[in-house]
Amino acid sequence: MAEIINMPRLSDTMEEGVVAKWLKKVGDKVEEGDILAEIETDKATMEFESFHEGTLLHIGIQEGDGAPVDSLLAIIGEEGEDVSGLINGAGNSSDSKAEAKEESKKEASNEEKSSEETSNGGGEIPEGVEVVTMPRLSDTMEEGTVASWLKKVGDDVEEGDILAEIETDKATMEFESFYSGKLLYVGIEEGQSAPVDDVLAVIGPEGTDVDAVLNASKGGGTASAKKEKETSSDSSKTEAPKEEKAEAPKATSTSNGRIFVSPLAKKMAEDKGIDLSNVNGSGENGRIVKKDIENYKKPAESATTAAPASQQASSAPSAMPFVPAGEESTEEKKNSQMRKTIAKRLGESKFSAPHYYLTIEADMSNAMASRSQINALPDIKVSFNDMVVKACAMALKKHPQVNTTWKNDVTVYNHHVHIGVAVAVEDGLLVPVLKFTDQMSLTQIGSQVRDLAGKARNKKITPAEMEGSTFTVSNLGMFGIQEFTSIINQPNSAILSVGSIVEKPVVKNGEIVVGHTMKVTLACDHRTVDGATGAQFLQTLQAYLENPVTMLA
Repeated sequence: MAEIINMPRLSDTMEEGVVAKWLKKVGDKVEEGDILAEIETDKATMEFESFHEGTLLHIGIQEGDGAPVDSLLAIIGEEGEDVSGLINGAGNSSDSKAEAKEESKKEASNEEKSSEETSNGGGEIPEGVEVVTMPRLSDTMEEGTVASWLKKVGDDVEEGDILAEIETDKATMEFESFYSGKLLYVGIEEGQSAPVDDVLAVIGPEGTDVDAVLNASKGGGTASAKKEKETSSDSSKTEAPKEEKAEAPKATSTSNGRIFVSPLAKKMAEDKGIDLSNVNGSGENGRIVKKDIENYKKPAESATTAAPASQQASSAPSAMPFVPAGEESTEEKKNSQMRKTIAKRLGESKFSAPHYYLTIEADMSNAMASRSQINALPDIKVSFNDMVVKACAMALKKHPQVNTTWKNDVTVYNHHVHIGVAVAVEDGLLVPVLKFTDQMSLTQIGSQVRDLAGKARNKKITPAEMEGSTFTVSNLGMFGIQEFTSIINQPNSAILSVGSIVEKPVVKNGEIVVGHTMKVTLACDHRTVDGATGAQFLQTLQAYLENPVTMLA
């Protein structure tokens, strides 16, 4: 059955969204979790993922167009399914969108006036104070659970700071602040759930009368969350026998048979076939949250308790086959923001850019001799990687097609050469950039690579020092890797993978002699770099590496 996807409310102030970009087109298969589109709100551009599986049958809002929240965004269903009725229904309703919008504004205005007149203490929310409500982070979300707060009351908050991690019925998502000020009030504690639009927090100047703000706000505080908490507390006081308190506490707090569980945890338990009554809840009032399901282990069923030991011994066979003893165990570690960013960007590159690979083997005998002579000079240190970077910079000037960026309608030719050098750090991979590499000498390249690599490993590198690359070099030769392929570091069109120098028999002048060779592999984006172009680039690169003196001319 077809599912209607509406324009989501991606921020608490969003009234209208603009489709910046569609990541799927009509006819494409869509999996749950796939990114459907990039949506511009009044605050930021955010990725909007699908919570349904099927075929994208209809797009209701084209790229660059805007529409109010809850307008028809797309329809997902089975391939060939007739959705004309759904589209026509949406079209008829869209005829009166402007009128409906005006009506809603009038109603909202009336409600505000009514609220101001009837609220305890009345009054308006002071200027500069913002009431942040539980956001609707998916088109099916009705309730959210605060998995963790990243800020505490009294902390300074800047626009763009992550306030909290919110569990929906689909995923746990980071929720960022769209305001700056002091975090004055937290309305929903960690582990607690509340409906969409309940008061999540208050941000404003220090010294603000928070009670007056809550009275003036529409929600008047998280009444539903407080009520549920009080109900749970009262019922546990009146219904729980004293003897039960002496026993090991149940994992979940129940009232009249109800199990308190977050929407996401409930869905995870259903998927894993876990009985929630057996799960220990670590949230507020014993509420079961995501981590409780992740850490849950089914009670071990001991076969030895089924019969007395003597009976078991008599029934055991005289010779038992050997069974390895051990215990299966796993550990989950939260992904760092760097690791998540690496995964996202490399995934986007691998699955959006059609990669192909070209490998060539260079004779490094002359390079080794040249490096020895250079490093014999006082206060000079040049590595083979420095030579590769210099050779790439010079080859890029001769083959500008490789020094490009794909942008759908146009290909951008970069007349400057900024080479990124991949550096392994504790949390993943960083790519410092050497600006105008073609204008640098070997010693300048070596000095700057060491300086930037040191900053990267010590977490002192700035974003500006990692931006603007037009080509990337990744070297694993120092780890003994002879040959490998890399994923293109977008928006580059190519990346060079450098292996180790290997001593092996080679043929020179018709004779077998001991040689030193190094394999390099070029990964190319076929949208910008054709096979012949990539091959010609490698030939030029090989010529520079095998005759380093030509790079000094």
